[in-house]
Amino acid sequence: MNKKIIIGIVLSAFMISSCVKDLNVIPKDKNTILAGNLNDSTIYMKEALGKIYASFIISGQGSSGGDDIAASDGNFFTTTRALWNCQEITTDEAMCAWGDVGIADLNTQTWSPQNPFLTALYQRLSLSVTYANEFIRNTKASTDPTIMRYNAEARYLRALAYAWDMDLFGNPPFTTDADGVGKFFPKQLDPDSKIGRAKLFNYIVSELHAIENKLGAPKSSYPQADQGACWMLLARVYLNAQVYTGTAKYDSCKIYCDKVIGSGAYQLATNYRQNFSADNDGVHNPEMIFAWAQDGIHTQGYVGTTFIIESCSDGTYINAPDLGLTSNTNWNGNRARKDFMNVLVDTIATYGNVQIPAADVLFSQSKDKRVYLRMKQSLNIPSASSSGNFGVGVYKFTAKNANGSQAANYNPAFACTDFPVFRYADALLMRAESLHKLSNDASAVQDVNLVRARAYGDATGNITASQLTDQFLLNERAREFYYEAQRRTDLVRFGQFTDGTYKWQWKGGTFAGTKVDSHLNLFPIPGDEVSANPNIKQNPGYN
Repeated sequence: MNKKIIIGIVLSAFMISSCVKDLNVIPKDKNTILAGNLNDSTIYMKEALGKIYASFIISGQGSSGGDDIAASDGNFFTTTRALWNCQEITTDEAMCAWGDVGIADLNTQTWSPQNPFLTALYQRLSLSVTYANEFIRNTKASTDPTIMRYNAEARYLRALAYAWDMDLFGNPPFTTDADGVGKFFPKQLDPDSKIGRAKLFNYIVSELHAIENKLGAPKSSYPQADQGACWMLLARVYLNAQVYTGTAKYDSCKIYCDKVIGSGAYQLATNYRQNFSADNDGVHNPEMIFAWAQDGIHTQGYVGTTFIIESCSDGTYINAPDLGLTSNTNWNGNRARKDFMNVLVDTIATYGNVQIPAADVLFSQSKDKRVYLRMKQSLNIPSASSSGNFGVGVYKFTAKNANGSQAANYNPAFACTDFPVFRYADALLMRAESLHKLSNDASAVQDVNLVRARAYGDATGNITASQLTDQFLLNERAREFYYEAQRRTDLVRFGQFTDGTYKWQWKGGTFAGTKVDSHLNLFPIPGDEVSANPNIKQNPGYN
């Protein structure tokens, strides 16, 4: 985007617009958009809308001193990066070797309300809601079809932020465009965490239903939200409804998966790796439904997929230049735990009941071609503070195109790979899970086998109805969506995030893993928020 949107000016201008509406206010800098000028052009509106999208992936306006929220390292605490940490390193799929405050607590499920990553994610999601509220308030009276669609997109982004809030924090403070601008303490929908979370669920689904027909047709406006993105968010929220409200909604999840699948706008990419390559955007990739767009020239920052690629690279086992980032910074942070390797790699089928041969460091004998792992110095991580040289390397994301060529807007430091939020494979697996819960395993197997046929290249990985169990579906989601910031949510839904039925190294702070208290299924509302806002009640177990 070429225009420069100064949000601080925009927000303050929103607050005093009634006082200056009779004045012909024109910015001295033609590249600066003030609130009073937003309605001058749909281009201005698109630029302001772009700021809401950008708030989920980058730190702020500029490369220096432009962070939307002050931090020692603005990239460190961006939404997608903090979300990834909360969804991945709290599980078997990842463990971070860095000593930054808060990382070890997430690694071992020992966090507190003072964890800086939880605080950052909470604040970032709140900021995106604030930006969306302002945009919605200033566009809701428009009768211009383009502006009406932009308004619906802003409502979608607000619903998405609240959906993550609901999943992670349960019952956050709640504001909409109807609240206006000013100093006040926002309230939760209900101080009872269960009731408030259920009310937020109802709000989110009602908003998505209201805007469904106001968004663009499926595949019409990538990377902007369209009906396909709306249906996917509805499906995911309904899939987890029992966690959020106490009442399952699998029939509703199936309805919206049916809409995505029946639209004919999407299909599985022929090559699984294309979903995680520089040409994975929805223009070139039939599978991508909604993603945070990244570009090595225009979306720079150590965020999103750049962060994932760099943090998984170590210079010894997985080298950043081999994954397309030739600045060769190799952060040596994230890797998977051995327990997840045993989920992703069918070691018995591939190697027999013997030790994995040391020579097959890339698991090349695996028939499932979703395996982008590498053995490191040791499959075991000997201590919670061990370096990134221990564990199982993950190199699923790459800054190269799927065929190994260089990205169109290549940058040696920043990836052009979009971060997937919703893929067509998820519509198939969400529908399969819903069908399974609705006792229609014959139809569920068809959806599962479509995904597995892509993974195996043929029907050798197909399963039968008798093999379709809750555990199989949970494991299949791990095999398909690892490192896409979904694992924690899936483990919570299947009851395995905190309990003792599934343990992984360093869960609960012990080498073998241990059961932890169930209150950790929900993150705490940050302590600073609870202290500062008398209207906020902390989640149970964190007082």
